[in-house]
Amino acid sequence: MDIAEFVKLSFGKWRSQRSAHNLAFSHFEQVISTIDIVPLSSEDPAVIALCESYKIEPKLAIHPFRMSWEGESDWEEGEIIKGTTILVPISDPNDPKKGQLLRDQGYAETIPSVGNYHFNEEGCFILITPYDRAMAEERIWFGTPNLRFRVSLIKTSAGTGVVTASFASEIRCLDKE
Repeated sequence: MDIAEFVKLSFGKWRSQRSAHNLAFSHFEQVISTIDIVPLSSEDPAVIALCESYKIEPKLAIHPFRMSWEGESDWEEGEIIKGTTILVPISDPNDPKKGQLLRDQGYAETIPSVGNYHFNEEGCFILITPYDRAMAEERIWFGTPNLRFRVSLIKTSAGTGVVTASFASEIRCLDKE
C-alpha cells in the first residue's frame, strides 16, 4: 500500500466507535462519532497556504483531503465534539511508502503540525507527530475496504511515557439505493 491508495480508500463517511484510556486521569472514555473524509484539489487555496507555510511546493501534494468529525463522548455527556482539519500528504521521492503529513490542526494539540508516516509490510499506515507538549503515534489499517481500525497513543513530548491510548473501529456509511 502507498499513500495514494490509502487516502483513496479513506474517502467517504465513516461511523466511528472509539474507546480511550486516559492514563493521566485514570479515566475511560467512549466516543461515538461520524467522520467525513473528502478529497481536495492541490489547487485549493487552503492546501496551497498549508504547503507554503512549511515551504513545500503545493505540486508535491498527494491527494490532499479534509477530515471533519462530529460526535459525543460519555466523559462530557451531552457535549458535541466536532472539528475539521486539512491534511496534505507529501510522499518521499525516494520511497513511496514514506513521507510527511501536513495538518492545519493536529491530533494531540490543535496547532499546525507535520508528522512522518510510513507503511509497514502489512499495509498499516503509521504516523508519528511531534507537538510542543506531546507526541502522537497513530496506526490505521483496513480490515476490508469498508472497515478501518485506528490505534492512537499520546505520549510525553520525549516519547517515553504514554498519557492516552485509544482504539477505534470505523465502518463506512454505504448509501442504500
